[in-house]
Amino acid sequence: MRLKRRYKWLNIEQNNKFVDRILFLSVPSALVLMILAIFRIVSPLTATLSYAAIVVFNSVLLLPITFELQQLKKYIASLASGADVNEEEMVLSAKETKEIIKSINAMHHFWAQKADDLEAQSISDAAVLDTLPDPIMMIDRAGNIIGANLSSRNLFGKNLMDKNINTIFSSESFIEAVNKVLKKQSEAENLVFYIQKPKNQKLYAHIKQLPWLSKGRAVAVISLYDMTKSMKIEKMQSDFVANASHELRTPLAIISGFIETLLTSAKGDPDAQEKFLKIMQDQTSYMSALIENLLSLSKIELSQDEKPHDVVNIAKIINEVKAALSLKAKERDILIVPKIEDNVSDIIADEHQVKQLIQNLTDNAIKYGLSQSDVSIKVKMVDKIPASKSFNVMDGPAVSIAITNRGPKISSENMARLTERFFRMQEHKDLKIKGTGLGLSIAKQIIIRHHGNLTVSSGNLNGTTFTIYLPKNQSEIN
Repeated sequence: MRLKRRYKWLNIEQNNKFVDRILFLSVPSALVLMILAIFRIVSPLTATLSYAAIVVFNSVLLLPITFELQQLKKYIASLASGADVNEEEMVLSAKETKEIIKSINAMHHFWAQKADDLEAQSISDAAVLDTLPDPIMMIDRAGNIIGANLSSRNLFGKNLMDKNINTIFSSESFIEAVNKVLKKQSEAENLVFYIQKPKNQKLYAHIKQLPWLSKGRAVAVISLYDMTKSMKIEKMQSDFVANASHELRTPLAIISGFIETLLTSAKGDPDAQEKFLKIMQDQTSYMSALIENLLSLSKIELSQDEKPHDVVNIAKIINEVKAALSLKAKERDILIVPKIEDNVSDIIADEHQVKQLIQNLTDNAIKYGLSQSDVSIKVKMVDKIPASKSFNVMDGPAVSIAITNRGPKISSENMARLTERFFRMQEHKDLKIKGTGLGLSIAKQIIIRHHGNLTVSSGNLNGTTFTIYLPKNQSEIN
């Protein structure tokens, strides 16, 4: 008990083996003194006293060293565990011990800085990977996912880490390509494959070994590219070319046929010539309008990534549209009636495209509306643009432009196809109403560029209303 108190008073651990060290250091001296006493060179009492003196001397000599070694041990253990250590509270006397502490501190600060730099670099690398739009995953030798960017987690689930690729992908060709890279049978593999979950997609995969200098468990990286959208665009372009060719082929065939007739059987027939030339003129006007609309649509699509910046006065544009279409409206005995609220403010938009948008829809309202009726254009401010299922809309206040005519109700089947390219309702074809079927497609592309929306409602009593929503500012997208 006294020994324990003494150790506690000296702040020395009980299992420090201090006594063992003293006895071990005193053994040679004890042997020498024992031999001297046996041969009566010194008396047993002198030998005993000498041995005791040696033990006391060794104790006095080793006690500070043992105490400082214990402090050093505690200090290193505290640093290793990450605990806060106050170096100034340590009692150090030996120069060597102080130098050891100084070296340990320098080493600790060096590796702490390295750890901070590595953590900052890891966070930076992860942030960069998360900004990439395509899924990227890192796998270990067993095919387990040990790293995935935000795009991968959004596509395949947040709990993607530590899952094996066999549980994520069902494509045998993809799994085989990954295994070839993991087994070092190939440095890199490229392939196209399909997945059904979480949704049907066509993906292009690039699987590549990481260089031997790379650290950690990762041995290969998988990058994926979604080809579904590009395939849809290619199909749309193909359909567009096919439809445009078809639309142009018919009037060209008609014109070609009448030219041949005028050069042969109708060569000397003035009445036939007048009739055929009128038809050829109509077909030429149709082709001209079609080509103009195709060029307009192409120009709008090319500007989709450009942010509109004009300050546009909607009231001014509507007055210009009314003046431009007044003659056409008069021919059908239709009155254009603008109704613009006082609080309608200017918007940030492409002035030319906004005018084209309003003019196209107003022209349609006159063309397909009942004669001796009104086409109203109601303009007001709204707090929010209605959400769209197919594209993003802008947050914040917007201008609402509702263009209404009186005419037959549009069926729900036709309503769903109104903005398709070259789509024309059969009723309009039967009535021989001229049109290219591109006006609403152009309107849709203008709306998409401005992050607005277009809604359509149709009824027997209230007529058909096309409502355009254009954001006041081009800022945040919903």
